[in-house]
Amino acid sequence: MSAQQLVLRQRAELVRTLCCGGTSEPLESVLDLLLSWGAFVWEDYLNVCGPGKALCSRTRELLDLTYSKGDSACSSLLTAFSHVLPDAQKNNLNLGAFCAVQNAQETPLCATLTLLSDRRVLVAKLRNCVTEALDVLVQKGLLTSPECEEIQLPVYTASQQARRLLDLVKFKGEGAATVLLQFLQKIQITALPHTTNEKCIIPASVADYQKKLCSSLSAQSHFLSTCSGTGKFSLDDIYTEGLLELGQTCSNTLVSLSLEDVVGAVGTLNVEADTVLVSGEAGSGKSTFLQRLHQLWARKTVLQNYLLLFPFSCRKLNTEHRELSLKELLFLHCCWPDGDQNELFQFLLDHPHMVLFTFDGLDEFKQTFADDQRHCCPTQPAKIPILFFNLLQGSLLKGVRKLVTSRTEAVPFTLRPYLCKEVLLKGFSPDGINCFVKKHHSDPGVASRVLELLQSNTALLGLCHIPVFCWIVSKCYKELLGSSNTGPQTITDVYLMVLQHFFHHRTSKGKGLGKSWVQEHCRTIMVLGKLALQGLEHCHYIFSATEMQNIGITEEDIGKGFLIQNQNILDSKHYEFLHLTIQCFFAALFITLHNDSNDTHTVSKLFQTQCRSMGCLGICQARKCDEPGTETSNFQITSMFVSGLLSQCHHSLLVQCCPIQALHKKCKQVVKCVSKGMHNHFKSIPRPVKDEKKSMHAMPDFVWLVKCIYEMQDSELAKNVMARLEADHLKLTYCNIGPLECTALAFVLQHLKGPVGLQLDSNSVGDVGVEQLLPCLHVCHSLYLRNNNITDEGIAKLVEKGVQCEAFKKIALFNNKLTDGCTQHFSYLLKTKQNFLSLRLGNNNITAAGAEQLAEGLRCSTSLQFLGLWGNKVADAGAEALGHALEDSRTLEWLSLVDNGVGSVGARALARVIQNSTTLKELWLNNNCITRTGVQYLVQALEKNSSVTSIWLRGNSLSKEEVEEFSMRESRLTF
Repeated sequence: MSAQQLVLRQRAELVRTLCCGGTSEPLESVLDLLLSWGAFVWEDYLNVCGPGKALCSRTRELLDLTYSKGDSACSSLLTAFSHVLPDAQKNNLNLGAFCAVQNAQETPLCATLTLLSDRRVLVAKLRNCVTEALDVLVQKGLLTSPECEEIQLPVYTASQQARRLLDLVKFKGEGAATVLLQFLQKIQITALPHTTNEKCIIPASVADYQKKLCSSLSAQSHFLSTCSGTGKFSLDDIYTEGLLELGQTCSNTLVSLSLEDVVGAVGTLNVEADTVLVSGEAGSGKSTFLQRLHQLWARKTVLQNYLLLFPFSCRKLNTEHRELSLKELLFLHCCWPDGDQNELFQFLLDHPHMVLFTFDGLDEFKQTFADDQRHCCPTQPAKIPILFFNLLQGSLLKGVRKLVTSRTEAVPFTLRPYLCKEVLLKGFSPDGINCFVKKHHSDPGVASRVLELLQSNTALLGLCHIPVFCWIVSKCYKELLGSSNTGPQTITDVYLMVLQHFFHHRTSKGKGLGKSWVQEHCRTIMVLGKLALQGLEHCHYIFSATEMQNIGITEEDIGKGFLIQNQNILDSKHYEFLHLTIQCFFAALFITLHNDSNDTHTVSKLFQTQCRSMGCLGICQARKCDEPGTETSNFQITSMFVSGLLSQCHHSLLVQCCPIQALHKKCKQVVKCVSKGMHNHFKSIPRPVKDEKKSMHAMPDFVWLVKCIYEMQDSELAKNVMARLEADHLKLTYCNIGPLECTALAFVLQHLKGPVGLQLDSNSVGDVGVEQLLPCLHVCHSLYLRNNNITDEGIAKLVEKGVQCEAFKKIALFNNKLTDGCTQHFSYLLKTKQNFLSLRLGNNNITAAGAEQLAEGLRCSTSLQFLGLWGNKVADAGAEALGHALEDSRTLEWLSLVDNGVGSVGARALARVIQNSTTLKELWLNNNCITRTGVQYLVQALEKNSSVTSIWLRGNSLSKEEVEEFSMRESRLTF
């Protein structure tokens, strides 16, 4: 097919590809290349880039003009697309075979022609030094000051300024072009110009403002901001690092990230984007993480390639209703400069790579992401949502790094194309829990007793992987240590403990709480609950004194400690709940205790998974739902609390404020809603393909409904729900499954009718989560736990239980943190369970010693069919041990030792396995150190074995000639 035909057939897709980002940079880059290669003359360029034309119009004119020029021009156009577009966008296009670099142009005879022929290279060089180039041209008398100001209008990006300068210089003539080219020859282009900040001359006003910013941020971040109303904790004394991992689209999510890495190049997926997303569930420590980053930047210990840091709170942005320019937004909401604002703002525009913006709580921002509302002038006023979203997508201040925190499920789909990368904040590791508890309690004896309690209550330990729950447990340790029963099991139990703790500590001295403490404080609970619910329904988290007075909240109610004053709004008193989850809990209390005979659908409305257009209890105004992700997430947290509050074990407590009949009625409604939700989920499972097992991929609401069942502690409900599930495989990959979710899953899944494969790859299960899953291990014939931060400690507990479970036959543990310490446990498993079929331990840290330990179990196994050890370090010694152990195997079908440092000695031992085996079909030995000698052993073994279908040997120590020779000799070798 000709290039002209390809352009015509793909016209709509080519237009969409160049316009989808909303920026003209791809189009202008294509034009640069067409000019350089001579496919376009200057008049063609002016026709396409005429003033006032929309991006789509210019793109269509480009295609029309190119098509009219014939096949050669179309070939150049497709080649330009290939050069300009990232791979992800090229995948949907057929660019044919027109991808060769255009080298046919003759050497330009003059400087002005050089500006055209080398245009793309010159733009790349010039965009980082436009100001310096203009200064040189002005000094030579070749440009005027008004011309320079026109080129440097802030509406233009750095690349556009460079192009405008090249255009102007071209028309100034040969002299100006020569001066500009001589200037560019003297400077060195760098791939990352923003890392060379030390070469930038910092004006005194900017240096003074930086000092003021540092001082302001240092003061703001000194004390822990989250839950700060319950005690002044120094951030230095209490801060504990959480687990930071790259998002799911990265190749290896087990890479540990530092603060520098979060905004650095590590894990970058979209090099054209400037926005980094830090996501995590409610309470995972996102705000505290950002606060720590601000503190360390202010101390000049991290991120020093960023000269200025502007922090924003999305909660505060919600309260701003004025139209502001970007300049006003920065200085009004962050830090007011004492010096020349214009000079300071111009420096920011000139050096965007030296600036970092942080936005805390995107999930709490009221407005939806409006991808069609472009705003690119930093001095023109606009509504806050328009400014905000154009900043994130790069239409405003392209080049400024933006760091945004949000709950994962609340990130708008339309924002994701503009993300540089996503970083997951997964809460505390087991060591992190220990560290936080010890920091929270200065008395080592108290800290030790709290940690002992957590170790004895694994459900509570699982909760503490979420930092806000760990804070609650540490705060309410006296109630926990004084508990005569097993202690709290569910999130609702923990928050009821918080409620009791606060009321107890705000009660008159010497007066304790009686059994009727809920009734005594019922009025406070209800007014705070009403405020909380109204706030959730409107994505409203900061409340004025007037709003609170209208609901009936008094100073005494505020004094209970659940509300704290917002420190970011200084003009008047505004309050917020200690934490979003506290607000959700009070909303749930109100829904549970509110007794209104006219509203019989309260609970069913709450459990709807679609957007809600009316308040849950009809007490709030009807409104349009414009933030479904955020609203749904908040109400799902609330609904879990409602489920827990309606649990049978809490009826005696709540009946003090609500008739038992009303509680029972609402409880039945919850059971009905959860059952219906699960049933609908199961009905959506597609029928299996012939000869394949029926598989259920969990939809977003599945885990939420499971957690609701767990909060109710209703085994009968779990049993009835699971009786309807007909599937052989449950897939819950990338579902944010942590220890808390594992507890709920085990509670529900243990009632399955028959064994299933449970796939939990790429979550945050960890060792504690593994222990929480054990109650349902007997209904798992397969367990997939790839990429879950599991260590040898978790394996010890898993194997101890697994050997007792008849159905348990397969496990996959790729990409974890296993060492040789786990192999003794798996060796015991292989010796004990003579029906175990598959063991996959790829990409861990198992060495030859571990392989030798594993070999002891392999000698005794009469059932193992699949053994995967790729990406470890067993080397020749380990391969020999495994080979000797598997020589007499009559069941092994598949063995992988890819990327293990295996040489010819190991290959010789494995050749004996091939020679003796009657079942082995595939042997994977890619990326090792096997030489010609080792392959010779394998070939000789294959001569005596007809059952092996393939041996994979790519990436070994063989020459091209040796590969060709062995390929001719043995077709079952794959190189």
